[in-house]
Amino acid sequence: MAATKTSNTGKTSAGFTAGERAAMRERARELKDAKRGENGEKAVLAVIAKLPEPEGKLCERLHQLVRATAPQLVPKTWYGMPAYANADEKVVCFVKPASKFKDRYLTLGFNDAAKLDDGAMWATSFAVLKLGAAEEKRIRELVQKAAR
Repeated sequence: MAATKTSNTGKTSAGFTAGERAAMRERARELKDAKRGENGEKAVLAVIAKLPEPEGKLCERLHQLVRATAPQLVPKTWYGMPAYANADEKVVCFVKPASKFKDRYLTLGFNDAAKLDDGAMWATSFAVLKLGAAEEKRIRELVQKAAR
């Protein structure tokens, strides 16, 4: 039985929100595009270009940081979000724009393919409000470790 959720419009309904349904449609399109060899840097940059400011600039800088830090990761879109996959085509990290699901902040997330293991518990998601030297340094460290 589907759980009751509050949609992006504030209405309560059973099932997925409009944003979740849109993300699933985007994922289906991405899988078709990947079969044709059409996902990658161009698709990621197109997603970033559509973001509202200042989120677009923040996402663009995150993209630059990931590409410079771990050039072996392949850019692709994942549920309509910028993502970076390893040689096994598994998403290592991704950027979830706040505007995508009407969240309070943009998120830099890491999937289980990321090698961030640190004892019995570690963070896999980071809220990003702005990027200064300290934040960029931390992101480079995380991406470098994740992409090992």
